[in-house]
Amino acid sequence: MGRRDEFEQRLAKHYDDLKWTYHYVYDQFGASDEDFESLMRVIEKKYQERQAELKALDQRDSHWFMAQDMIGMMLYVDLFAGDLKNLSQKIPYLKELGVTYVHLMPLLKPREGENDGGYAVEDYRDIDPRIGTMNDFIQMLSEFREAGISVCIDYVLNHTAKEHEWAKRALEGNYFYQSMYMMYEHYDIPALYNKTVPEVLPDKCPGNFTYYEEINHHVFTSFSDFQWDLNFKNPYVFEQMVDIMLFLANTGVNIIRLDAIPFMWKELGTSCRNLPMIHELMHLLHLIKEIACPSLVLLGEAIVEPYEIVKYFGDEHKVECELMYNANFMVNIWNSLATRDTRVMRLDSERYTTPKSGTWINYARCHDDIGWGFSEDAIWLTGSNPVDHKQFMIDFYSGKFPGSFATGEIYQYNPVTRDARINGTLASLAGLEQALRYDNSAMIETAIARINLIHALLLGSQGIPLLYSCDELATINDYSYLEDEHKCREGRWVHRPAMDWDRAKKRHDLTTPVGQVFQMLKHLINIRKNEPLFAGDVKNEILRLSNHHVYGIGKFQDDAKMLLLFNFSEHKLYLPTTEMKQCGFSGMMSDLVSDKRIHLEDEVIVVEPYEFLWFKN
Repeated sequence: MGRRDEFEQRLAKHYDDLKWTYHYVYDQFGASDEDFESLMRVIEKKYQERQAELKALDQRDSHWFMAQDMIGMMLYVDLFAGDLKNLSQKIPYLKELGVTYVHLMPLLKPREGENDGGYAVEDYRDIDPRIGTMNDFIQMLSEFREAGISVCIDYVLNHTAKEHEWAKRALEGNYFYQSMYMMYEHYDIPALYNKTVPEVLPDKCPGNFTYYEEINHHVFTSFSDFQWDLNFKNPYVFEQMVDIMLFLANTGVNIIRLDAIPFMWKELGTSCRNLPMIHELMHLLHLIKEIACPSLVLLGEAIVEPYEIVKYFGDEHKVECELMYNANFMVNIWNSLATRDTRVMRLDSERYTTPKSGTWINYARCHDDIGWGFSEDAIWLTGSNPVDHKQFMIDFYSGKFPGSFATGEIYQYNPVTRDARINGTLASLAGLEQALRYDNSAMIETAIARINLIHALLLGSQGIPLLYSCDELATINDYSYLEDEHKCREGRWVHRPAMDWDRAKKRHDLTTPVGQVFQMLKHLINIRKNEPLFAGDVKNEILRLSNHHVYGIGKFQDDAKMLLLFNFSEHKLYLPTTEMKQCGFSGMMSDLVSDKRIHLEDEVIVVEPYEFLWFKN
């Protein structure tokens, strides 16, 4: 069968769904059959422009991202390697660790000056000149593809920089381009929005609108005055954003992260968050990429309530994003470490499951701060008040709580509500910075055990583990940002250090924290890659254990079984084997990480402080 025939088959499969959903969304805003046909011409044109090598990738299993060898790392090109050309030279380091998927933080051309860390995009079809050119990027993608490493980039859908060509034309008074943004001549409609729409960053960017005197219009600016919200009720906006998405796919990227999707649709009288029409748009994007470039995977970014996050997967009959960030799991990891209690994590992991069409991105740290977005009902069920518990977490991870091992920094403190977020690297939040400060070998050993526990949980859980660059080297907080006039007012730079390649040389020295963390992580990655039970489509079951210090996972496929145990406390524990047998485990089992063996006929399983065990029958 020829490639063209394959395209026609995919088109025939999805055409009716695509057309119906498109008209369901856009007929109410005056869309015509010609508007739909214009979108179809974009899809076909982008398919025709797709390289043969990428079309060959489109023939592979559409669930390729479910494989157990998917190991991710998030990094800034400039901080990790300087530029795109040098990034390719770091492939041997990534392969040494076992990384098979890299998420390159914002690299499309941003506006000059303040740009929200690259999320204020001036040109979606060009690269940030500080790190290279589009040709450099395409060459880098080819080299990563040859090395077997998939690449993810960010695509900001909700807004453009006010320096984007569309915005500049709108500022010139061009009505056609003004209609591409959420903007109003009179303040009556913005005033109505402001009654129900919460501010995103009230301290840094108060208000939801910015007034531009030169055109006498109020522009919806959710994130800052230089980021203009697009009008997705305009079918031309959707068509243009599809065109850009497929252009980016044709550069050779494998995964596109859709940024800030909960904000994309606005309706008066609502919070303008997570509205139903956004899910229709996500389904449209899925159908379109399934026709034009089915090997592309869409990753949704929605840092909202847990019950809202899971909706962006859609379901098997109406797929939206194939990947979503498991932000709730991240919060629950840190909660379990602070409280030594895994019940909230167990409750949420049981409740928020994924459809067969998608899976989680599991992470502990990223470029952003940690917001304590708990499932409040889960907190209540464990006997705590969510408001008081959030305050405890803020105090614990800022190091204020007596006995805390963490060294984090408070971010966006609200003196009225006392709410705050936390900044800090994984190693500093897990206790290594404090241990090194005291030069206490026992504390250092315990901190390393916590770090390894976190990595083992990420690698052992269902989904794709995503590491944050420098965490593999147990890097602690970097306070040099305080001396940089361009960074000192942005506290998140404390956990955005430049890659220290001299420090990386210690990764083979097991007498150092760097070596101990790197080598254990490398060992765990190798085990995961070679064990089919870690694949994303394998049945997982969260175990209900009576000892709340321990988080347990069961993996089952045919006769093969795995029992994963994670001790989130500094105590030696004795777990009754009767509970394991009730979950379907029996006989002799061996730990894949160490030489430890257990027999389920024994009365107890002994678990050391902060120990993790990956048993297989």
